[in-house]
Amino acid sequence: MSIKPQYVDKIFSGEKVYELRRRIFQKKVSTIVIYATSPVMKVIGEVNIDSIVIDSPENIFRRFEKSICITEDNFFNYFFNKNVAYAIKIGAVCKYSKPKELSYFGIDRAPQSYIYLK
Repeated sequence: MSIKPQYVDKIFSGEKVYELRRRIFQKKVSTIVIYATSPVMKVIGEVNIDSIVIDSPENIFRRFEKSICITEDNFFNYFFNKNVAYAIKIGAVCKYSKPKELSYFGIDRAPQSYIYLK
């Protein structure tokens, strides 16, 4: 899953408890491998999915405002014209001691949002 570096840091520090998405997985997923976007452009680690909350953007923001690490303006810009928001609750985290290249996972380009790994 591609995530901006400032949010990746907050995930691994424990400050960001929910990762937000406009679309959710079509397959059963229990672990997310986190790719930090530019300028980092490396795979930083993995997190387990504790649960996924599906609700309106307004309710997601109201319920999780303190643990999503995003301003109200940025949140509602991200979910503009969306009726549904997904809040992925982050479980156990594993930050790699050394970030990995995408090629380590057999991937030659960064995922737009996410891709499935075997």
